[in-house]
Amino acid sequence: MEEFKIRPSQCGKIMASSRKKGGLSKTAKSYVDQWIKERIYGYRNEISSKYLDKGNQVEDESIDFIAKHLNLKGIKKNEKKFENDFIVGTPDVITKDTVIDMKNSWDCFTFPLLDNEIPNKDYFYQLQCYMALTGKKKAKLVYTLMNTPEDLVKYDLMSHNYDEIDPKYRIKVFDIERDEDVIDEIRKRVIEIRNHLEVVTAFI
Repeated sequence: MEEFKIRPSQCGKIMASSRKKGGLSKTAKSYVDQWIKERIYGYRNEISSKYLDKGNQVEDESIDFIAKHLNLKGIKKNEKKFENDFIVGTPDVITKDTVIDMKNSWDCFTFPLLDNEIPNKDYFYQLQCYMALTGKKKAKLVYTLMNTPEDLVKYDLMSHNYDEIDPKYRIKVFDIERDEDVIDEIRKRVIEIRNHLEVVTAFI
């Protein structure tokens, strides 16, 4: 079985704290169980939802949108996969000094317009992973509010169109600084999971 490395989007699951001192949390163990089965049976446990479908469909459009309104001319979708001894993943956008991860809200009610802190702590770990992979010192978690693709209108029976809304109400940026202590904790957790894997797979 291949050596375990964490994908940035899943890092929050393994960083969840156990209620008992020491050891992996139930969330982390559940993720590891899924990881093992994916390797044995050759299938990924993909989750599909209208939120993910919209995010995938409008990703390129949203990158163009922030390029125009955040003075990030020339940015484009990154296609390069990065990998080190502990992490493997593909950041959305990489600039000279910053890594950017895009989140596309389903509608104005799920858009974090009034939030002052990252809505989901998992995204903090995701960006720390991307900074570890790319060597960048800064990261941006960027939410955009894009129009609903026509084929997804069926979910809400309406087409959300925000073309007439000021862009400042359609882009929300959370700046994240690189935290070496957190990155070190991620490395330690990956090692802990590898040790856990040796124990649980011994019975297979």
